[in-house]
Amino acid sequence: MNYLLLFLVIMIFVFGVIISVDINRFVIRDYTVYSDKIDKELNMVVLADLHDKEFGKDNYKLIDAIKRLDPDIICAAGDMLTARRGRSTDRALKFFSYISGYKIYYGLGNHEYRMKIYPEEYGVAYPDYVLALKEMGIEVLENEHLDIEGSNIRIQGLMIDRMYYKRFEHHRMTGEYIDELTGGLDENRYNIMLAHNPEYFEAYAESGADLVLSGHVHGGIVKLPYLGGVISPRLRLFPKYDGGIYEAGKCQMILSRGLGYHTLPVRLFNPGELIRVRLMPAKQGHLAGESAK
Repeated sequence: MNYLLLFLVIMIFVFGVIISVDINRFVIRDYTVYSDKIDKELNMVVLADLHDKEFGKDNYKLIDAIKRLDPDIICAAGDMLTARRGRSTDRALKFFSYISGYKIYYGLGNHEYRMKIYPEEYGVAYPDYVLALKEMGIEVLENEHLDIEGSNIRIQGLMIDRMYYKRFEHHRMTGEYIDELTGGLDENRYNIMLAHNPEYFEAYAESGADLVLSGHVHGGIVKLPYLGGVISPRLRLFPKYDGGIYEAGKCQMILSRGLGYHTLPVRLFNPGELIRVRLMPAKQGHLAGESAK
């Protein structure tokens, strides 16, 4: 019995050390995507689920990594802050101020959306936050799209209803619903969709997206060999989408395992991710795998 207790104590200590390391580091994941719709090479950095996390003072480690990657554009796929009553948005705004020299497209996650739809709880935090971002030149896409100048690439932000995030409910989503939000996608363009919740990937593909950039799941919090992420934000065990790259028809989804955490400071065998995506022209759609640095 004493040996069993000792083993448990050692395992708890080991896991505690790994968690303390994993919540304070990130890796760089590289993806290369080819499409005959892409007419211009583009180097893109994807951020998701920072949740006000800082890697070093004023986030200098993350900012330095972004600068080393030297992206043409940056896409933020939501939850860059944590919505909590009385919590300031200053930390997120300070982070963006350091990288505002890049062209940044910002899609909303459920935390930004929560601030927007509950003004009785958050006051003017959301409009003030968006205004400050826009004053930095950051494009906040609330079911809006923008074309990347000099290319055939369009970036669409998707802001879905809060019911699609509820933990103990499941609501089917259709491509028609997304069309209502976006006004429909231009099939002649290469459509990048910033869609925070990856659970509805098939609906995003049905709507005509070519590439979905997503987050939300935090890699399943704990990552197990061969089994993947353990639990989703909706408390589903071993979610279908936890991180990496997926395909549905002609659509591909790159799902970030996120950078930060909220509520519980736990990431086990699951460090944060900073993602770089190279968009490349091709005669025929082709995908290259991922590599960690």
